[in-house]
Amino acid sequence: MILRERAVVPSRGTVGVTGDETGEVIVEARELYKAYGTKVAVGGVSFGVRRGEIFGILGPNGAGKSTTLEILEGLRDPDRGVASVEGLEVWKNKRAVHARIGVQLQSTALFEELSIADNLRLLAALYRHPLPVGRLLADVNLADRADAPLGTLSGGQQQRLSLAAALVNDPVVVFLDEPTTGLDPQARRSLWALVRDLRGRGKTIVLTTHYMEEAEVLCDRVAIMAGGQIVALDTPAGLIARYGGGLTIRCDFSGPVEKYDLAALPGIGAVAGSDGVEGHYTFRVADLERGLIALLHSAERQGTPLTDLHVRQPGLEDVFLNLTGHTLRD
Repeated sequence: MILRERAVVPSRGTVGVTGDETGEVIVEARELYKAYGTKVAVGGVSFGVRRGEIFGILGPNGAGKSTTLEILEGLRDPDRGVASVEGLEVWKNKRAVHARIGVQLQSTALFEELSIADNLRLLAALYRHPLPVGRLLADVNLADRADAPLGTLSGGQQQRLSLAAALVNDPVVVFLDEPTTGLDPQARRSLWALVRDLRGRGKTIVLTTHYMEEAEVLCDRVAIMAGGQIVALDTPAGLIARYGGGLTIRCDFSGPVEKYDLAALPGIGAVAGSDGVEGHYTFRVADLERGLIALLHSAERQGTPLTDLHVRQPGLEDVFLNLTGHTLRD
C-alpha cells in the first residue's frame, strides 16, 4: 500500500509571501530583553508585524512566547529594548496602545454568575466606543447563548467568548496567546475559522501557539522561538523549504534487507532503521521519482517485496527538529 502524506497547505492571502520585512509594520519588537533573576525569558528578540497579517510565534512552553506578547501588550515592561504598536512606544503610551489592541490571554477571568451578554456589557462600559454586544456575540457564533451563565459554557464556547471580550473595543491589533490550548479538534478548527474571518475584516493578528498544524494553517509568517530567542522567521512554506530537510519515505519490506545497499540507490539519501524493527526503514529522498523506482526495483531483485510505503512531505515539526535538535513536544 502506498500512501502520500502531505503537509498542511495553509489557506492564506497575499500578505507575507516572503520572509523580507516589506509592507507597513504595525507591531514592532526591537531587541526585547527580559530576565527573572538569572533566568533569561526573552533574550534580544526583534521582529516586525505587517498590517493585516497573521503573525505566529511558535515554540515550546518556556520559550519566551508569552513574555514577548505581554511586553508588546504593555502588561510587562522589558528590561531593555523597544516595543511599539502603530508607531507608539508601548511603555510610554500604554493607555493609547490599549485603546488600539485586543488581548486574549491563556486564561480570562470573567464573572461566572453573569450571562455572557452581561459579561460583555460590563467590559464594553470600560471603552468610549465599544462594539454592540449583539454583534460581538454573532461574530463568535454565540448569539443563541446570550443569556446563558458563563459557567454553563463548554471549553470551546468559553474560548469564543474570550475572543469576543478581546474585540469589545474594535481593536486594530489582536493578540492571541495560545488560543486553542485544551480544545478538542472540532473546537480548535472552529476558532481557526473565526481568526481567519478577523483577518478578512482587516485585523492584524499576533498569536502564540505550540501546535505546528495551527501555525501552518493560519499564519502568513512564523517566528520560531527557543530559549528566549528567535531562531528562524519566514512564511511556513519558506521555513519548510529552507529547514525541512526534504521528502522522506517510510517503508516496510517483507523480509530483512541491507540498508547500506539501499543507501547506494539513485535518488536515496540517508537511511535509518526504525526502532529496531526488521525490514522497516526511513529514507531521505533527493529525487522522489528516481528514488521510488530504484527502491521498487531493489525490492524485486532481493525478493523482499514492499508491504507498506509512505511518502511524507516535511512540515514545521521537521523545521523545529532540525533547528533545535528536539521536537516541540520535548
